[in-house]
Amino acid sequence: MIFHTYGKKENKAVILIHGVLTPWQIWNTAVKKFRGDYYVIVPELDAHTEVTPTVFHSVEEEADRIYQYIMDELDGHVFLLAGLSMGGRIAATIAARDGITIENLVLDGAPLAKMNFLMRAVMKNNYKTIIMKSKKHDARIIEQAKRDFLPEEMIPYYIKIAENMIMVSIDHMIDSVFSGFVIPEYAGTMRILFMHGTKGNEAVSRKCAAKMKKANPQTEIRCFDGLAHAELACFKPDLWVNEVEGFIS
Repeated sequence: MIFHTYGKKENKAVILIHGVLTPWQIWNTAVKKFRGDYYVIVPELDAHTEVTPTVFHSVEEEADRIYQYIMDELDGHVFLLAGLSMGGRIAATIAARDGITIENLVLDGAPLAKMNFLMRAVMKNNYKTIIMKSKKHDARIIEQAKRDFLPEEMIPYYIKIAENMIMVSIDHMIDSVFSGFVIPEYAGTMRILFMHGTKGNEAVSRKCAAKMKKANPQTEIRCFDGLAHAELACFKPDLWVNEVEGFIS
């Protein structure tokens, strides 16, 4: 894991965690917006590193590394911890740890539910097929990615991730993300925003948001009608930042 930092360290800390097969640069717009007033940290998760291939072992291990960074570099205090999809699962795991203070937790489409073996197997196969074709720069799969997954300016970063991806990381990501997450009762002072769309598999995100609200009544849920999973953050980053700025202010 690599930590990219922006702004002055004496400012309040903002941590932004990307999702599966999503480059850390997906937060470029948010970084530009936040770096003047905050100290922005963007982890480059394992199995998503551009230079040296790394292996993703588990959500818990990624959470451990970010938690330790918070303890060592931020004195255990974070103003805003935000995670997109798998990044939201990691953020929710970190926020449950003892010894740190999170003022604002933002989860965008965080998969906090368990998935059965068959569904996980199908998802693994789909991801591996996409990665193998992306490694070969398959034109059809790249066009599909631009249409459904990432904006065109993010594709070169995505290709680097695909080229470095070790397939066992896909197994580890899917198994650990969808192993199930018991939503804790977070500190009452922690403000929580759960964002999700309505298209495709966002029905899962909607259920996770409702469970978060039940366990933590201070949770605010924002539903974006007509948008797919992670679409707001990936394709409309300015609007995503505006939503988050409105929440934290």
